[in-house]
Amino acid sequence: MSLQAKSETNIGVLIVLALVVVIWGGMAQIIPLFFQTSTTEPVDGLEPYSALQLAGRDIYIREGCVGCHSQMVRPFRAETERYGHYSVAGEFIYDRPFLWGSKRTGPDLHRVGGRYSDEWHRVHLINPRDVVPESIMPGYPWLEENALNDPLIQDKMRALNLVSHKAYTDEQIAAAPAALEGKTEMDAMIAFLQSLGTHVKIRR
Repeated sequence: MSLQAKSETNIGVLIVLALVVVIWGGMAQIIPLFFQTSTTEPVDGLEPYSALQLAGRDIYIREGCVGCHSQMVRPFRAETERYGHYSVAGEFIYDRPFLWGSKRTGPDLHRVGGRYSDEWHRVHLINPRDVVPESIMPGYPWLEENALNDPLIQDKMRALNLVSHKAYTDEQIAAAPAALEGKTEMDAMIAFLQSLGTHVKIRR
């Protein structure tokens, strides 16, 4: 009896062979990535988030923005013409957790940095329909009213150093609380949005 016939009639053999194929295929796809610097090293020009941007990123997560906005431009013409250059792995070295997302109730935001002014973002976050009449996005007016308070900012930066290529120096960590003084949650959110896709200088 041939191996094919045995595998088709013996469930145990079929399971073993299926596992071998899945494991081998997985290894063939995953292991080479560990040896490609384009997926494990920061791209030229990439800088870790500043203390204000990092605080804004946490607010972005808290408010559930990732539920409607992805941060991953796929390498398809329909996406690059609308959003800008496709995303590359080396841009996400300092992102923990990743905010790639998969649902786009709203547009992808990975290349939104620098496309609009700070004031545009402020108006848009308070009441999106003031600048995009057809928008279904909810407003976030409390961000303008809430003073920025992040007593754990230094601990977050130290934690990110453990997983993000030693992103922050001791001096940057020490200066973090002062960088947040007098700021609102709106200031932090805008700083984060304005940083997206700008660390890498790619012609759009």
